[in-house]
Amino acid sequence: MSARTAAAPARVARPVSWRRPVNTALRYTLLGVILIFAVFPFVWTLAIALTDKTAGGSIYAFPQSLLPSRVTLHNFVDVYRTFSLGKYLWNSVVITGLTVLGTLLVSALAAYPLARFRFPGRELIFAVIVLTLVLPSETTFIVNTLTLKNLGLLGTHAGVVLPTIAGAFGIFLMRQAFLAIPAALLEAARLDGASELTILTRIMLPLTRPSLAALGIFTTVTTWNAYFWPMLVLSGAPDKAPLAVAVLKLKGQFNYDPFNIAAGSIIMMLPVLLVFLAAQRLFLRGMEGAVK
Repeated sequence: MSARTAAAPARVARPVSWRRPVNTALRYTLLGVILIFAVFPFVWTLAIALTDKTAGGSIYAFPQSLLPSRVTLHNFVDVYRTFSLGKYLWNSVVITGLTVLGTLLVSALAAYPLARFRFPGRELIFAVIVLTLVLPSETTFIVNTLTLKNLGLLGTHAGVVLPTIAGAFGIFLMRQAFLAIPAALLEAARLDGASELTILTRIMLPLTRPSLAALGIFTTVTTWNAYFWPMLVLSGAPDKAPLAVAVLKLKGQFNYDPFNIAAGSIIMMLPVLLVFLAAQRLFLRGMEGAVK
């Protein structure tokens, strides 16, 4: 037997087995608390909207108001018919649809050369565009209003849509998505004789669908909930106002009827909430690509 003996292997410290389940429990507890704070206003508003006002009771009696003694849809029907929310709902659909289409088109056309073309001042132009993100949107209201007045677009849906479709966020998001496309794919298309417009429409846009979906959802939510700018442009044409502007008038129309006010709020929130829930996977994939 050799005199030199092998050194005993050092013991590897094992992590304490209880740390992982405790960390998991704390993580889910924190997420649960955040979820409660995020969902509670919507749940309470929905409960008030579904409460039969003839059954009595106070909306401030907590937690009784979260569990209506008698559920009804009469509040939704009442506020929809009395306030003619149908035309305002259609106005919101038109404004939001035009804004989404315009934003996707302008963002893609502006981001493609910034991502794939090389020309003097490219980085400076992109830096200036990104810097506009720090400016509050209110700083452009006066200039845009005067421009729309000179163009005769005040009081029209086009006046609401046109100043909002060229946003820095959309250009930034699509540029990041275009940069992720391998350059070899574009070179192969150019060798085959494809034009830049063909490359954009047949290669770049199909490969960046998650980013397009994310931008579309973000624009939909922002435009649907916008209040001040549509109210300013359409102040002379109240019948063309979107739902976000019309719902605020419910407070004056039903000043002593919080049930109808809650029903009108739910009618406004529900469409955009359903759109987001239906396309949330694409939204998260698109935002992940922008971060990368």
